[in-house]
Amino acid sequence: MTRRDRLADPQPAVSDRLRSRLEAHLSARGVDPAANVPDTPEPIPALEAAQRRIPYAYRNAVPQHPAVAAWVRTIAAAAVSPNAEDRHAQWGWTGRRWIAHGPSLLLWGNTGTGKTHEAYGAIRALTAAGCGVDWQAITAADLYAQTRPRPGVDLEFMLRRIVRVPLLLLDDLGAAKSSEWNEEINFRLLNWRAENQLPTIITSNLPPVRTQGMDRQQPVLREKIGDRILSRLSGMCTPVEFTGPDRRFQRTA
Repeated sequence: MTRRDRLADPQPAVSDRLRSRLEAHLSARGVDPAANVPDTPEPIPALEAAQRRIPYAYRNAVPQHPAVAAWVRTIAAAAVSPNAEDRHAQWGWTGRRWIAHGPSLLLWGNTGTGKTHEAYGAIRALTAAGCGVDWQAITAADLYAQTRPRPGVDLEFMLRRIVRVPLLLLDDLGAAKSSEWNEEINFRLLNWRAENQLPTIITSNLPPVRTQGMDRQQPVLREKIGDRILSRLSGMCTPVEFTGPDRRFQRTA
C-alpha cells in the first residue's frame, strides 16, 4: 500500500486557537462550554394552538380514564394524511395526519367528577400525538342560545359549521330546559354526526336510562332528550361512567 492509499489522519473540526477564542467569548457571557445542554423538547404547534383555546382550568388536562385513553389511541390511529381518499392522489400520502372518522364518547356521571376535564384532556392528547385537530367545544345551553333565530344572523351556516366540525365537544347535554327547539337542534346535530361517524365527545350529569333500583326522582337523559336522540347516542357512543365526590368542593375545602 502506498502513502497515497492510506487515509490521512483526521483533522480537528476547530483549531485549538479558534476553540480558545470561542471559549473565551462564551465565558465572558457567563456560559460554561463544558456544561451539559438540557434536553429541551421541541414545541408542538397544534398543542400550543389548542392551549390558547382551552379554558384555563383544563390546560394541563390529560386523559386518565382507561376508556378515554383507549378512545384517543383509536382516533389517532384512524387519522389520515391530507391526500388520502384519492384527494390529490398524485401527491402521494405525505403530510400531517388529520382527524377523520371514528367512534364517539358519552361521559356521564355526577357533577364535578371530572368529565369535562377528561374531554379536554382527550383533545390535548390528540394534538400532542401529532394529529391535526379541527375541533370546537360548546355547552348544550350555549348551542341552543346561539342557534335561536335572530335578525342578521345566518343560523343555518352557523349550525352547519358546528355539525360538520371534525371533532366536537358537546358539554352538559341534558342540563338545559327541554323544548321543541332544543330537541330539533339535538337531532340535527347528532343525527348528522352519527351518520358520518364524526368523533364527538358528549358529557352529561344524567345517567342515560333509568335502571332498576334508581331513585324515581332522579332524572335521566332519555327523559330530557327523547328516544330518537338517545338511539343515535347509543349507536355512535361508548358510554363511560364517572363516579366519586365533587372535585370542586374538595379543592375549596
